[in-house]
Amino acid sequence: MKLGMNLLLWTAAADERHLKLFEKIKSWGFDGVELPMFDAEGSPWNALARRLDDLGLGRTVVAVLPQGANLIGETTEERRAAVEFLNRCVQRCGELGAETLAGPIYSPVGRLVGRGPTEAERRGAIEGLRAVGEAAAGAGVTVAVEPLNRFETYFLNDQRTAGRLVDAVGSPAVGVLYDTFHANIEEKDPVRAIRELGPRIRHVHLSANDRATPGEDHIDWGGTFAALEAVGYDGWLTIESFGQWLPDLAAATCIWRAMAPSAEHVAREGAAFVRRRWGAARKAKEKRITPKARRHKGQA
Repeated sequence: MKLGMNLLLWTAAADERHLKLFEKIKSWGFDGVELPMFDAEGSPWNALARRLDDLGLGRTVVAVLPQGANLIGETTEERRAAVEFLNRCVQRCGELGAETLAGPIYSPVGRLVGRGPTEAERRGAIEGLRAVGEAAAGAGVTVAVEPLNRFETYFLNDQRTAGRLVDAVGSPAVGVLYDTFHANIEEKDPVRAIRELGPRIRHVHLSANDRATPGEDHIDWGGTFAALEAVGYDGWLTIESFGQWLPDLAAATCIWRAMAPSAEHVAREGAAFVRRRWGAARKAKEKRITPKARRHKGQA
């Protein structure tokens, strides 16, 4: 397991002003950072990569499609623009040294049309993700597609539908992002959803049900970590949180009150909680496996 911290708690576009923040994140016990890539040219990726390398921090990227770029759009121009944008993001991931490009990369966030998805939209997403997956595979980047709750998108809300989508894409470079916040809203049983997705899960966002500090909320973290362990997930566990500190993101995420004492509190306390609970889940799994191994050895 690698523990990451999403920078959206502080910025929507990292630059040299955030180099000191990287040092703090390292000191708080994280293995890496997740950088926003809402604009493929929006940050000095090479300079950030050098500093992250110096600190020994890994990195992933979260992206969203800009207006006018839409894999499920009605026009060829929208769909083409989405593929071109995402392919540029893949290239920037290479410059940054990021191993994962994650997010709701099928349609601009917040686009609601008063109906559910159509088969034509599904075909558009499959075709577009295949093209992006081909570029990602060539660059050694994993693409993790994120279902969002029904208030942020109509196209992809639950894990089962997301799993079917990536199965249809059929690219080893394309999988699913499991986000605890969205699953808490949309899944009848979030833990079972993890077990059903299994190896399709290529990235995980740990987000409290109130978008604040993991562990200071009502998510079933014990069940979540046990299920991830059970399906063999050993990738990034990235804390994603939002607050009032960035007005644009506060408005986009509808956060109108203080959800935590500070951004540092979210990161420090969240990191300690995740380390502790993931360790407990791993020990529990080892206890279940060891007696079985002993029995098999005795039968040999």
